[in-house]
Amino acid sequence: MNDLERDIARLIIETLALDHLTVDDIAADQPLFGQGLGLDSVDALELALALQTRYGLKIASESRDARRHFETVHRLALYVKANGESCVN
Repeated sequence: MNDLERDIARLIIETLALDHLTVDDIAADQPLFGQGLGLDSVDALELALALQTRYGLKIASESRDARRHFETVHRLALYVKANGESCVN
């Protein structure tokens, strides 16, 4: 995982109070929803808000692409890198 992916994994853990996990427990290509990390739609809303706050993103929930961006940590990192106002790399 690169620095941005690690930061996003850390943000997921902190935002969703997944204290039983570490950054190393979340693979960059692991699905975040369903059989992967098991997040749900409420988690997605909380995570979207945290991403907006941390990286200055504008995420339109009705966007057809929003679901694709939230598939994995890697996809989120690509989205942040392309659209965020501030990010680490």
